[in-house]
Amino acid sequence: MRAHSVTITAVLLAVGLAGPVLGKDRPVTDQEKASLVSAIKSAGCTGGTMEFDDDKSPPHPSGKFEVDDAMCGNQKHDLVFDHDFKLISKKAD
Repeated sequence: MRAHSVTITAVLLAVGLAGPVLGKDRPVTDQEKASLVSAIKSAGCTGGTMEFDDDKSPPHPSGKFEVDDAMCGNQKHDLVFDHDFKLISKKAD
């Protein structure tokens, strides 16, 4: 039983320490927000929850902007923009 509780404690500790490392999203700055609002409008949408994902993955080495639940017509969409605010993807939610 003691080994079981030690294992659980180790897993919880590892998850707790990994959380900040894995969480690479951050709120957008006021300047980024202004550019995103314009890019969202150009995509035919409005609103949404904005954040910057600094994952530095090979397809997006400079990170990417994510907009969740933007209204495009009568339907919510998730939008992704590159670091230069160019639309990468638009998926119905």
